[in-house]
Amino acid sequence: MELGERLFFEPRLSPSGKVLCATCHVPYRGWQDGRARAFGLAEADRNTQSLLNVRYQRWFGWDGAGDSLWAQSVRPMLDLREMGGSQAQAAALVRGDAELACRFEKVFGTPPPAADEAVLAGIGKALAAFQETLVSGRSPFDDFRDALSRGDFSSMKKYPEAAQRGLRIFVGRGNCSSCHVGPAFSNGEFHDTGVPFFIKGGADAGRHGGIRKLEANPFNLLGAYNDDRSGVSAIKTRQVDLQHRNFGEFKVPSLRNVAQTAPYMHNGSLATLAGVVRHYSEIDPDRLHSDGEALLKPLRLTTAESADLVAFLESLTETASALAPRRPSAACR
Repeated sequence: MELGERLFFEPRLSPSGKVLCATCHVPYRGWQDGRARAFGLAEADRNTQSLLNVRYQRWFGWDGAGDSLWAQSVRPMLDLREMGGSQAQAAALVRGDAELACRFEKVFGTPPPAADEAVLAGIGKALAAFQETLVSGRSPFDDFRDALSRGDFSSMKKYPEAAQRGLRIFVGRGNCSSCHVGPAFSNGEFHDTGVPFFIKGGADAGRHGGIRKLEANPFNLLGAYNDDRSGVSAIKTRQVDLQHRNFGEFKVPSLRNVAQTAPYMHNGSLATLAGVVRHYSEIDPDRLHSDGEALLKPLRLTTAESADLVAFLESLTETASALAPRRPSAACR
């Protein structure tokens, strides 16, 4: 984990020396960047997702092109618009820096002299180990849920009435909980949300393109660098089935700490939670795939109902810092 933390804040992972993982995943911004679309060396096509609770995800990235957190961590290092690096450059950094080489050796063994790809996989795994420590804290909704389960009506009254009304819409006629379900408020799957997927020069294929990238990725769980020799973790990758309906589908994001991660949607096109609620309230069913999202129908919420739903969404944000301050680790010996 300490190696991963050092690498996360290491600008030399980018040949420019100007871009690091924390450029887009800023700790004090909920581990994202507050931009509509990510910007490393150049502007990307998609919004930066928060890293909070990323350890609990099954697929990674808006399109699910990563089937593991460590493989997803490799991708930005090689992307020309993000960090613009290469296998050789990343491996040379680890081999050439005494502190990084020492820490790498303690975890993975001596960096192979002619196996840059293996070193890059190790870097990804170290970065993943750090990201797995980023877990959100308790929210007002959690306190209300627990009070409800034990019949503590006095504590339940502390939860705002507007949020309670919004919760009824969320699990009731809004049908939001069909996709935003479970502890993370996400089913972890991919859907057409009615948000345009056109980008400069074409269209963002979403999950359809993500599956193609996943299949071609030497770091996927079917490849040589999966530490799970049982093959169980790779079952999901082996069973992925590319279908036409996947075009324009994007992953359902977690709603944990959602009040801290504006702007929203895969392209950052909605600036506020009120805008997201308005989008679903007024959604055009004709915009959706004909074989896809029968769940989505215009909610036609009133102004008051929309405000209540926003109040509920805001109550999913933690009341304390998700990450305690860390002391600098001692030098590697």
